[in-house]
Amino acid sequence: MAAPENESLPLGDSVTHCDQNNSGGVKHEGNQQEVLSQEEKTGGEQSLVSAFKQMKLEREAQKNWDLFYKRNTTNFFKDRHWTSREFEELNTCRQSESQRLVLLEAGCGVGNCIFPLLEEECNIFVYACDFSPRAVDFVKKNPLCNPARCAVFQCDLTCDDLRDNIPEASVDAATLIFVLSAIHPDKMALAIGNIHRVLKAGGVVLFRDYGVHDHAMQRFKASSKLADNFYVRQDGTRSYFFSKDFLAALFLEAGFRCVANQYVQRETVNKKEGLCVSRVFLQGKFIKIQS
Repeated sequence: MAAPENESLPLGDSVTHCDQNNSGGVKHEGNQQEVLSQEEKTGGEQSLVSAFKQMKLEREAQKNWDLFYKRNTTNFFKDRHWTSREFEELNTCRQSESQRLVLLEAGCGVGNCIFPLLEEECNIFVYACDFSPRAVDFVKKNPLCNPARCAVFQCDLTCDDLRDNIPEASVDAATLIFVLSAIHPDKMALAIGNIHRVLKAGGVVLFRDYGVHDHAMQRFKASSKLADNFYVRQDGTRSYFFSKDFLAALFLEAGFRCVANQYVQRETVNKKEGLCVSRVFLQGKFIKIQS
């Protein structure tokens, strides 16, 4: 499961200057005050989608994601070759160079993150799961899916115990990259607690997702609003847009320590149409507290 937006651009580095990159965008460090000041641009209270329709969307969430992958197969997202560069913990959490890194990708989609990692890293084992059975099938059919190096399974992070497929406290690092935003905010804590149980003490969750006032958020019509910062797309998939405080509170309550939590802002330029749009992502790193 991964959010259907143009999220495959590499992360903006934590720098204070603007930098042109090869994807046609301008990247710079997120400024919390600048992001939060946009609250003033937000209009009045929007009417919410009816409770009946919201319950229907929740019931049909898996079906809607399966239909998304039926339409787009493996062609929608670009491979994330930036993951190991941006999240150095994928290397530094090893106690020795010979140690095999055990990674969980929660919400693997069709494998755009795990397969570049498996090609770059020889000494790694990946557990990969997704809400959509169709997405899982695409991963299993990929020639790079070697059972000696990865285990792939279908899972609803909010109710299926990861320990049915992963030994407890065995994972060095877990990724939540454009995944948590697709889960109802009332159930996000369940997903994080589930991941907490399979992480080693001192293990890290590497997070990236949509931030408040991202361009994708501002494109939604009033009739698409489900709750504060939570919207439904035309295809029935949903997206939440995170604030730093909300994200930090989620992980703190689940037994994590925050080591990084910052907005990453980017201007993406469509040269053909002459458009420049503001993207806002939230990037975080959270360590499981040793009991």
